[in-house]
Formats: sequence, structure tokens, C-alpha cells
Amino acid sequence: MRSNSEAAVNLTRGFGLNMFSEDELYAIHLATLKVLGKTGIKVESEEALEIFASGGAKVDKATHIVRFPAYIVEDAIRTAPSTIVLYARNPKNNVVLEGKRVHFTNFGEGIMVFDPYTGEYRKSTKQDCANAALMCDYLDEVDVILRAVAAHDVFTPIHVLHEMEACFLNTSKPVFNGGVNSRLAEYLFQMGAAVAGGMDKFKERPMLSLNVCPTSPLQLTAHCTEAIIKCAEYGVPVNVLSMAMAGGSSPVTLGGTLVTHNAEVLSGVILSQLTRKGAPVIYGSSTTMMDLRTTTAPVGAPELGMINAAVAALAQYYLLPSWVAGG
Repeated sequence: MRSNSEAAVNLTRGFGLNMFSEDELYAIHLATLKVLGKTGIKVESEEALEIFASGGAKVDKATHIVRFPAYIVEDAIRTAPSTIVLYARNPKNNVVLEGKRVHFTNFGEGIMVFDPYTGEYRKSTKQDCANAALMCDYLDEVDVILRAVAAHDVFTPIHVLHEMEACFLNTSKPVFNGGVNSRLAEYLFQMGAAVAGGMDKFKERPMLSLNVCPTSPLQLTAHCTEAIIKCAEYGVPVNVLSMAMAGGSSPVTLGGTLVTHNAEVLSGVILSQLTRKGAPVIYGSSTTMMDLRTTTAPVGAPELGMINAAVAALAQYYLLPSWVAGG
């Protein structure tokens, strides 16, 4: 008896959460196009405003509001790559982001630690950052290293450079950093070039990536846009990660928050693609709900898991690699 391969079969292998139908995803997309086209995004950076204007967006220089015709949004989604390689110092640790592959990273960025030797609850240091990177390097379950804690014992304006050094020296896996402007991004890439053996080699195999965060609701700050532009110029993957809070900085309904989130992330994708077509960009999320009793953002709330599933579905709908937070 011959048992040939099956075709066009919809399989469920294990537990899953199917948040939306294709029609519902399309409805969210249409609502997002309406927000981007009519409400727009506030953009601080003059350089970003010029890039948006040259790409056909409607830029109001007085208010810094940018509105995007639908064709600009959809063109950027199409030109952003569906597959991204996160390169590592050791090539065996390279990570391929595509389709429905799932990888894991540590959470960040903490500002306090329990000292492992004294038990003291104190501000984190550069050595703590190094120790966390070394531990994550050892754990097979961790595929990508995100700076775990902040280095409070160094000169504050350049603490990200110290944290990057601590990570480079203690892991051979792909590394993410964030919270940088154009100048600091340039320094980080120079550090990456030193590790790679030259800037040409770094551009071929960038061993670090950046996280950037739009400011909810519907804003791109100067340092956010500067990092996106710099990453696109160098071919460095950038994770555009919205941190909207349902009931705080976005609508209290999860559907409304998802549209706000989508508009913020896609505005970053557009900037990346208008800077350089095909620049690697990740659809990111640390969006959750606001605890109205404590006015905090609980990353362990059930709503976070629901939003994560929705964000992953949207990213797959757009054929973009995704990154979601967990607790």
C-alpha cells in the first residue's frame, strides 16, 4: 500500500490559540490604514519628516503630524523581508526568523537585582549585565541575548556601550540592545565591526540588533527614528516594539489597542523601508493592559498573552518576523 503525502490539509499539532480569521485580520488592517491616513503619527525628527515627505507621505511641518496614504503602508509591508538572519559570533548560533519558527530570549531591561552572594536588593551593575549574558549563553533554551540589566556603575550617557561590551565578551549568540540615538547607534556598530573584523564584514553579518520603541499613543520620538534610520543604512535588524497600555496610553478595548499598536509599528516599518528598501525590520510588541488599581503595566497579565497571540497573527498576516514580550 502506498501512502503518499497529503496536500492542502489544515493540521493542528498541539495546543494553539487562533485569535482571528483572515477577514478579521483584514478588518484590523483596514482600521489601521484609516488611523495612519487620517489621524497620522507625530514625528519629532526633522530627518525622518524629510524621509517621509520624499516617500509621498503627507507631512505637516507645523504640527509634525505625518499621514500615510494606503499605498505607502502596503508597499513598505511588501518590501520588508520575510526572513531575517540574526548573526552570532559563533555561526552555529545564528538564528533564522521566518514563517512560524519560534525562538526565545531573556527579558530586559531590569534596573535592580538581588545580589547572588549577599542577598542585597540593589541597583544593577555592568558586572551583573555580564553575568546575565554568560548565564544566557550557557542555556540552550535561550537563542538570542537581550541585555538583561542596566549598568548603573558607569557614566550614564554611554551606559549602553558598556552593556554591549559586557554582552559581546560573554556570549557567542546574537545580541539585542536598545534605547539609543543616532550617535550611540554608530558607536555600537563600530564595536560590532571591531568584533567582526571590519565594517564590511559587520555589514555582511551584523552581530547585534536594536530595539526601538514608539511612544503611545501614535508618536515616533527623535531617538527612535534615528535608530531606525541608522539600522536601515547599515543593514542591521531593528525591532520596532510598541509598548501601548490598554486603558492607559491606548483604548481600553484590546481591539482598539491592537489597531493603535499596529499603526505605531507599521510607521516604523515604513520609515525603515523608505530609508532603504529591503532593510531588515521586526514586528515587535511589549503591549499589555494597564492595571487600573496600581497604574502599572503587568507583563504577566492574561491580556498580554491575548495581545501576543494577536500580534503574532498580524505579523504572519504581513509576512513579517515578530517579537513579543512575556512574563
